[in-house]
Amino acid sequence: MAEQLRYLLRLKQITAFTGMSRSWTYEAIRRGEFPAPIPLSARAVAWDSASIAAWQAARIAGKSDEEIRALVAQLHGARKVAA
Repeated sequence: MAEQLRYLLRLKQITAFTGMSRSWTYEAIRRGEFPAPIPLSARAVAWDSASIAAWQAARIAGKSDEEIRALVAQLHGARKVAA
């Protein structure tokens, strides 16, 4: 099976895709309920499109905040393994 093409999304795209504000995004990251960004440089970050798609699918499926936190932890763990 072919791997899905992944994109790096900037904050403006994240707020458009989620419908949430910048402050909500960073507060959810702090709580472990939204994937953290990937540093691109000293002043730029982006989010992996596959992580955002997984988060959106979990929200659409009605997963609880605890289940979302577990998903985010799993996504962050997979990032470390891939590095």
